Amino acid sequence: MTPITAPLAELAPVGLTELVDQAALQTRIDRKYVVPLDEVPHLLAQLSPHARVLEIDGVRAFRYESVYFDTPVLASYHCAAYRRRRRFKVRTRSYLDSAQCWLEVKISGARGSITKHRLPYRPQDRATVHPGRDFVQEALAREAICPPSGSTLDPVLVTTYQRMTLLLPATASRVTIDTELTWQDGDRTLRLPDLAVVETKTSRAASPADRMLWQRGTRPVRISKYATGLAALRPELPDSPWRRTLRRHFRDSRPSAGTAPSTIPRSVQEASCV
Repeated sequence: MTPITAPLAELAPVGLTELVDQAALQTRIDRKYVVPLDEVPHLLAQLSPHARVLEIDGVRAFRYESVYFDTPVLASYHCAAYRRRRRFKVRTRSYLDSAQCWLEVKISGARGSITKHRLPYRPQDRATVHPGRDFVQEALAREAICPPSGSTLDPVLVTTYQRMTLLLPATASRVTIDTELTWQDGDRTLRLPDLAVVETKTSRAASPADRMLWQRGTRPVRISKYATGLAALRPELPDSPWRRTLRRHFRDSRPSAGTAPSTIPRSVQEASCV
């Protein structure tokens, strides 16, 4: 039993169908916070009058695995690192407890908006985009994003974590709390067992969870499970958007030993996301 178990059990449940009906939020504003794990029970207790927790077959915390794909010159990563206005991310997301999998294309647009395109996917194909390459190309074309011509998308980073999802019915918003965070890049692994990533997902206005975090002095941070994790594992990569987060929250963590990937010249990095 973890410190989160008891306060999580106090929340009223909500089923997946009702959660999606009330707060699908495929186009949304995300705010992310890095919170010490021992502060999460207090946040859950504060949210108890306002929130319901996703429950499926009596389970309230679910194991996730995401495989992130990028081009050989890391076009997706560098678009984020150089803060291009239009950015993309391609991944498979596996729900390990239910053996379900989706291929996802996430587009970051103006004023922090996020649009997600999803395709049901076979779990055995989660380490490749090959069966879904047409879906990925169509999603990127629909959003007027063109990766470098002829580029392939290969698996670059694997993340695993445990997630709890809350519905805040009054604002039709969601809150996710991710713990047991792990990143793997080849034979290099990074774990942050004492931290949680709290993410609020709203149509626009701040949610009660945002306001509670702000009152505690916790402010949104720039963190991307893909980009920040890859920057932590590959220190030769440009990391300007996440440098403060890396120094504050990742500084005491050391990835396991491995061979450092070769550095991609800056001119190639920038050209990859034009």
